[in-house]
Amino acid sequence: MTGRREAGAAQRKSLSDVVFDKLHRAIKSGAYAPDEKLPTEHDLAAEFEVSRPVIRDALRKLRDQRLIYSRQGAGSFVRQLGTREPLGFGQLQNLADLKRCYEFRLVLEPAAAEMAAERRSSEDLAGIEAALRVMQDATARSRHREDADFEFHHAISVASGNDYFSTAMDALKEHIAVGMQFHGLSLKQTAGGLDHVYGEHLAIFEAIRDGEADQARLLMRAHLLGSRARLFEG
Repeated sequence: MTGRREAGAAQRKSLSDVVFDKLHRAIKSGAYAPDEKLPTEHDLAAEFEVSRPVIRDALRKLRDQRLIYSRQGAGSFVRQLGTREPLGFGQLQNLADLKRCYEFRLVLEPAAAEMAAERRSSEDLAGIEAALRVMQDATARSRHREDADFEFHHAISVASGNDYFSTAMDALKEHIAVGMQFHGLSLKQTAGGLDHVYGEHLAIFEAIRDGEADQARLLMRAHLLGSRARLFEG
């Protein structure tokens, strides 16, 4: 019985999970040296006999787990394992902490959006747009998806091409989630609030997609200022 259950679980794995597992084991076993470039998406797709979108999804998961990093126009490279301790913050204690979190985000995220507009790849744009689609669907059903909201902002930090931005966002995830939950509640109490905020996210995505760096920075700053105002002043 146990063998059949395990086989069934394996069969339920997506192709990208299967590729991720194999690459994960290869990296952990030392098959790839630190800073060694991985094969191209085309070569990996041929090796694993899957499509390139499957490979892109597997590579995204490897990046999310800090096992590889990308260089604009150069490909994906293996990280030096165990050389950097994760950044972390203490738990939110009160509203003052949440306000300070917004202050930090107002410095961090507009700069990340600006760099994302300058450095984004097609893969980066696909990640941002995927989160945006989830938000669009939720908005159409008068819901707010905090998970998709965070993923949108996190995907922009990844698109910046600077690991410090995405590492900071990872460390802030629980703090940001609290603000997004309260912000979502405030939006539901305001006529057209969800649609308005979805429009803000869409405008940020379009500026990044179109390479409008200054506009992306300004739109992200305006979005965060509006979010803070709705949360604390609305």
